[in-house]
Amino acid sequence: MTGVSIQTRGDLALLRMEHGKVQALDVELCQALTQAAREIEASAHKAAVLTGTGSCFSAGVDLRRILDGGPGYIERFLSALDEMLAALFALNKPLVAAINGHAIAGGCVIACACDWRVMGDEHGRIGVPELQVGVAYPWLALEIMRVAVRPEVFQEMVLLGTQFEGADARAKGLVHDLTPAADVQSRAQEIAEQLARIPGQAFALAKQQERARILHGWRASEAHRQRVLAVWQDPGTHTSIREYLNKALGKSR
Repeated sequence: MTGVSIQTRGDLALLRMEHGKVQALDVELCQALTQAAREIEASAHKAAVLTGTGSCFSAGVDLRRILDGGPGYIERFLSALDEMLAALFALNKPLVAAINGHAIAGGCVIACACDWRVMGDEHGRIGVPELQVGVAYPWLALEIMRVAVRPEVFQEMVLLGTQFEGADARAKGLVHDLTPAADVQSRAQEIAEQLARIPGQAFALAKQQERARILHGWRASEAHRQRVLAVWQDPGTHTSIREYLNKALGKSR
């Protein structure tokens, strides 16, 4: 499985990430999500639902590709990641995340780029442990998180890397709806249908006004992008990534 599938359900577009076992983010998945967002924006669909496959929404960046790909791959990946997050965050139609399982690191950011988040009440964690891994946040990723959560929760998530399960994620305001795991998709579609009834031009303008400042700042942040790139390419960062992966592998045994 690779990429993103799009199905039509009435006025809704149903987007499903289907990329390996855990929807790990690499250049190819980022590009597929960007293309899907552009197709939805140009289509007659009035709203969209985004979900993952199996027990994982997305486990975040494919760190092994980062280690193996070299500086050129890292630069291409960060550019593709930025473009994908911007395409989702600026989508001119309602976008609902159906968080079917773990949404970690970049997976959490993708969910937070959506307008509404529905999560199952068990068997899933959501959070952004980037600093614990040792990688720098891209500018837009961090700003998306700032929009999505309250200031005190933002600090806890970003600085401490705290990850939350369903009930805690709802209590922290990180997700809007908590539902039995079997009902995540149907509840997300219900919310999307409700949002689709809002006149499209009015919704698009309100969303544009809310997010224009952030997107403008992102486009003007070239110096910061270069600093982020330097951190991701740094050998010391790769050592931290290896240590993180070894620790995670040890826990999974």
